[in-house]
Amino acid sequence: MFRLLMYLIPLALTIFAFIDCLNTPEDEAKHLPKIAWVFIILLFWIVGPIAWLAAGKQRTPPADGRTPSEWHRNHRMEYVAPDDNPEFLKSLSQENKKDEALLKDWEADLRRREEDLKRRERGEDPKAD
Repeated sequence: MFRLLMYLIPLALTIFAFIDCLNTPEDEAKHLPKIAWVFIILLFWIVGPIAWLAAGKQRTPPADGRTPSEWHRNHRMEYVAPDDNPEFLKSLSQENKKDEALLKDWEADLRRREEDLKRRERGEDPKAD
């Protein structure tokens, strides 16, 4: 079991460092270009990942709140709470107006039907209007 760990731990470290290097923006790689760090990590199996983790990356969080990936940095979506979104609030007011108009139509139809029913009970012709 210990022999297996001697191979799995460096392999896991290499995979972690490789993925971390690929997800790091170019301007946060220190001392060498990012492509050089990729080759160092892959060619020097134990020393390369340790060197990357120790000296290859700027470890302070970026000041502008960027995500680790450049794709995410350029394609970030801004989420707005529904009560702060003017388009959502406008759609709510439009839905309310539609619902109120529908309710008024239903109430008018109900009143008309009730009146027709009362006329029938009294023996009057409901279509006399």
